[in-house]
Amino acid sequence: MGTGTCIALIAIGAILRFAIATGSSHGLNVHVVGVILILAGALGLVLSLLVWGPLSPARRRRSRAVGYDGAAPVIEERRVYQEQPPVAEEGRVWREGPPL
Repeated sequence: MGTGTCIALIAIGAILRFAIATGSSHGLNVHVVGVILILAGALGLVLSLLVWGPLSPARRRRSRAVGYDGAAPVIEERRVYQEQPPVAEEGRVWREGPPL
């Protein structure tokens, strides 16, 4: 059960337990149903946090990072080059022979 479902069960149970008057005697006690829904929602909320949530001991024991598909994440290396002065200097070109 998800967290939202558990909270909805608790809310519906509280409405059945505290907001509905006991006027019917057709064999179904609405207050007892409300208490059962409150307890089921609370138990589901605790289990979802401890077993399937971030407080799970199995998740804390995981030693390496895992991606979304269960595989190790891809690590990308990039080389960063610093700005360097040009190798060749601009200047006059000397030629052998008579001047033009």
